[in-house]
Amino acid sequence: MTEIPIVSKSRLLTVPDAVASPPGSPDEGVAWHYGDPLGEQRAALTGAAIVDRSDRFVIAVSGPERLSWLHTISSQHVAALPPGSSAENLSLDVNGRVEHHFVLTDLDDVTWIDTEPDRGPDLLGFLTKMVFWAKAEPRAGNELAVLSLLGPDAGSPAILGALGIDALPATPYAAAALPGGGFVRRMPWPTDDSYDLLVPRDRLVEIFTALQSAGARPAGTWAFEALRVVALSPRIGIDTDDRTIPHEVRWIGGPDEHGAVHLDKGCYRGQETVARVHNLGKPPRHLVLLHLDGSADGRPETGDAVTAEGRTVGRIGTIVDHFELGPIALALVKRTITPETPLVAGPCAAAIDPDSIPADDAVQAGRQAVERLRGR
Repeated sequence: MTEIPIVSKSRLLTVPDAVASPPGSPDEGVAWHYGDPLGEQRAALTGAAIVDRSDRFVIAVSGPERLSWLHTISSQHVAALPPGSSAENLSLDVNGRVEHHFVLTDLDDVTWIDTEPDRGPDLLGFLTKMVFWAKAEPRAGNELAVLSLLGPDAGSPAILGALGIDALPATPYAAAALPGGGFVRRMPWPTDDSYDLLVPRDRLVEIFTALQSAGARPAGTWAFEALRVVALSPRIGIDTDDRTIPHEVRWIGGPDEHGAVHLDKGCYRGQETVARVHNLGKPPRHLVLLHLDGSADGRPETGDAVTAEGRTVGRIGTIVDHFELGPIALALVKRTITPETPLVAGPCAAAIDPDSIPADDAVQAGRQAVERLRGR
């Protein structure tokens, strides 16, 4: 079996003031911050910031049937994905629980997939196993590395010049080739002005340094994660557990809806659960933003229980300090828990941000049909 290359430590940790992510963290091997994590968050919202996410695992899929094949084994509608387009996608198990979340971009006859570093080898193994007779060839594509360019000044003339392009993609999930290899795609999160750069790994330091010289402030994963939490964008394996279904974590919808599960496509593994919840039921939990008591002695940890009057009602995901909101977290909590419910997360009192409660009061189409049959 061919050895799968995994990137363990970024060469960008040599950038001045770079502080590595703590050992054991999901982003170990890339910069956590550059000395001012809260200022870096602010820069990503008011100016321009560049984040090293080169630990992401990249897969390349070639072959004329790559998109139609991916369409049959994943949750997103990608069979007719136009060149220069992207989408978020999931692989589900037979019970509709999320196994993999990934972003894909189709450009120049190759579909590029990037996913969490610890899940990439398993995803590549799954894709390889599922090829059968399809004309599709998945392989490790770690010759490209991921950077994220954030902020309203990301499209400044100096930054565009550093990238060698005239403009950034105008709409979410649109992608364009970069001179010298790789591409840039626009993302709908973690900010309104977010772009992923997949660049040749052997030019990673060169491109990062050029963007820094052009005015993009280096920002660590602390800043990226804080903005992602506020955007209510989940991260698999941190904000999900082995019971998570897509409806619980806002992954329902096609690319136009910034989702990862299209509700109008053919059969795929786990579709029965997706259809049943969409048409007849409600998800047992939903993803919310928690405000944590900053005066508490310590913070909860990912996977800790969220409790109400001593009863477990949820699970903590990402915990981070935000430059304006203070300590916050994502959590999966029971759908019946209201923002008024006093909660405890680890050593902290916690409260649900009411604006993070998803609207789920609509009557599903399947439920309406049942009621009509019953004459109601």
